[in-house]
Amino acid sequence: MKGPAVIAYLVCLVVGQVPSPKRITYEGNQVWKIANKTTTLKVLKSLEQDKRLTIWGLTPDGVDAMIHAGAVDQVREKLLENNLEYKVSMEDVQKAIDEENPKAGQDLEGRKGFRLTWNYYHNLDDIYDFLHYLEHTYPKLCTVRTIGGSAEGRPIKLLKISNGRKGNRAVFVEGGIHAREWISPATVTYIIYQFVSGYNKETSSMRGLDWYVVPVLNPDGYLYSYNIDRMWRKNRSVTKSKECLGVDLNRNWGYDWGKNGSSEDPCHNSYGGRKPFSEPETTSVARFFLDNPDIDWRGYVSIHSYGQYIVYPWGSPNAVLDDNAELNKVAKEAAVNIVSAGGETYTVGPAGLTIYPAAGISMDWAKGSQAIKYAYTIELRDTGRYAFLLPAKYIKPTAEEALIAVRTIAKAVAS
Repeated sequence: MKGPAVIAYLVCLVVGQVPSPKRITYEGNQVWKIANKTTTLKVLKSLEQDKRLTIWGLTPDGVDAMIHAGAVDQVREKLLENNLEYKVSMEDVQKAIDEENPKAGQDLEGRKGFRLTWNYYHNLDDIYDFLHYLEHTYPKLCTVRTIGGSAEGRPIKLLKISNGRKGNRAVFVEGGIHAREWISPATVTYIIYQFVSGYNKETSSMRGLDWYVVPVLNPDGYLYSYNIDRMWRKNRSVTKSKECLGVDLNRNWGYDWGKNGSSEDPCHNSYGGRKPFSEPETTSVARFFLDNPDIDWRGYVSIHSYGQYIVYPWGSPNAVLDDNAELNKVAKEAAVNIVSAGGETYTVGPAGLTIYPAAGISMDWAKGSQAIKYAYTIELRDTGRYAFLLPAKYIKPTAEEALIAVRTIAKAVAS
C-alpha cells in the first residue's frame, strides 16, 4: 500500500469506514461420522491434506469430519474405496451455526451488574465484565488480575476465588484455549458463578481451596470465532507462513512439545508453533506459575469440547503413570457422579490412549513440568450430534455436569 492508497486508508480509519472482515460461511459443508478402523485416520488425513475435509474429533462412536462443500462426492468415493462406513450427522454446517446461538432477548432487559445469562453464548466483553462484577460484588472472595496479553494485545484475565486463609491448596482452571469451543468459557463462567453466589452452601472441599480461573485463554481466537469464522481453532499470531495465521495453543506447552499429535505445518489446525511457549498466551500462564512459587498447586483442570471424556496424562507419550490407578479412580468417580445426577456418560482414561495422541498440551505440562498431581482435561458435550456447535440450550446442563466433575476433583485435592 503506497501514496494515495495509504492516505485513503487513514481517512477511512479516522471516519470509521474501513470495512470489517466478511463473515465466513460454511453453507454446503456437512459433518460425517466415520467408522473408526485401523485405516480410518490415514485415509482422512490424506483427504484433509487435499483440503477435502477437516477432521473434527474422535468419539467413542467414530471419527467426525467436516466435509467441505463441493467435495462430498470425492470423499464418499474414497471412503467406499477403503470400505469405511459413514453416516451424515450434520446436513448443513452453516444451518447449525445459524441455529446454535439465539439472539439476546428480553432476558437482558433490566438486568443489573452483568449480562451473562447462560441462555446463549456471549462475547468477550460480557465475560470480562462478569469477572469484574464478581470482584466488585464479592470482594472478600474474588480478585481479578491480568496475567498477560494475547498475540493481538488483548488482556488475559484471571479470577482468584479464595477464603483468604494461608496455606490453602490451589487448583488452576483453564477454559477457552481453543477458539471454536464456545461451551468451554460458558461452562467455566457458570461454574464460578454457582460457586461464588452459593459459596456458603458449597462443599467444604471447594471452599477450602484457592481457585485460579482463566475462562478465556485464547481471547483473540474466541473473538475471531465469534465474529468472523465460527470454526476457527487457533490463536491469531503471525506464523512463518504468509497464508496461514495462528498456533494451536494446546500444542504449544513446554512438555513433550512437537511430538506425536502436533503438526509442523502452520496451516494445520494442530500447528504447535515454532518452539515451546512461542505464544504469549501460553507464556502468560507459565510465567504466572513461575512468579508465584509459594502457591501450593495440587490440581489443574483444562475444559474443552467435545466427546464427553474425563482424561488425565499422558496425552503424549502414550505411557501409563505410576499413579494411574489413583487418577483413574477420581475420574471414574466424577463420571459416576454425573450419571447419578441425571447427566450424560463420560469416558475416562489416559488421554493419549483414550482419545488420540496430543503432544505439548497444558495438562501434560501441569503434570510433567509442575508436578501437579491431579491434572485433568474434561471434554464436554456432546458425542458428535452437534460437536463444536452445541446449541445454547445445552449450556446449563453441560455446565452442571462439569461442576460435578470439578467438585469430585476438589474432594480428591483437599483430602
